[in-house]
Amino acid sequence: MLKKSVQYIKIGLLLLCVFVFLPAQKFTIARIHYSGGGDWYSDPSSLPNLLNYLSANTPMKPKSEEVRIKITDKELTSYPYLYMTGHGNIRLSEEEIIILREFLLRGAFLHADDNYGMNESFRREMKRVFPNKDFVELPHEHALFQSYFDFPNGLPKVHEHDGKPPQAFGLFDKERIMVLYTFECDLGDGWEDEEVHKDPREIREKALQMGVNIVYFALTQ
Repeated sequence: MLKKSVQYIKIGLLLLCVFVFLPAQKFTIARIHYSGGGDWYSDPSSLPNLLNYLSANTPMKPKSEEVRIKITDKELTSYPYLYMTGHGNIRLSEEEIIILREFLLRGAFLHADDNYGMNESFRREMKRVFPNKDFVELPHEHALFQSYFDFPNGLPKVHEHDGKPPQAFGLFDKERIMVLYTFECDLGDGWEDEEVHKDPREIREKALQMGVNIVYFALTQ
């Protein structure tokens, strides 16, 4: 009974955030189009699938398509939930560094998901955005892993990559996570259409559920 009551409270908080704080438009996810040579566009079916999963399995009714945007686009501030992925190099201009820093400090959220190969450049660029901040690994007890679905063992492992355990890192502004970085996990591959990577249904389901947790946590933290 207590667990069910807590779940109702969570649903209420989510509805409050979606319909009060984001009243002008339906929620969606904005994929960052970055420079540097990395494939920022990778996993093209991933975000639409996640958005549709949110619509089918939670009270949220987001748009069914992602937005693709550059950090310098004037529409950026309309999309407080940002996403970044890829396999290769990421490079942000000085203008993008300033804009992204200010946007995140004003309350925006960035989820970066390493698609295997972006770790070094992503960490380098985030150090340029926040020179005085370091990523902090989130323990399995963190609220992120219980925000909607329960993940007592932390992030699910979608693809092997280097065979290391999946890790979630946060860049904080006081108690708020501005940047969530999922590493050695590859959630985006798990969100893709089944025929792309031929992952088992159970793995894809766990990846999508973890995506729900991230969205839910970002909107209610």
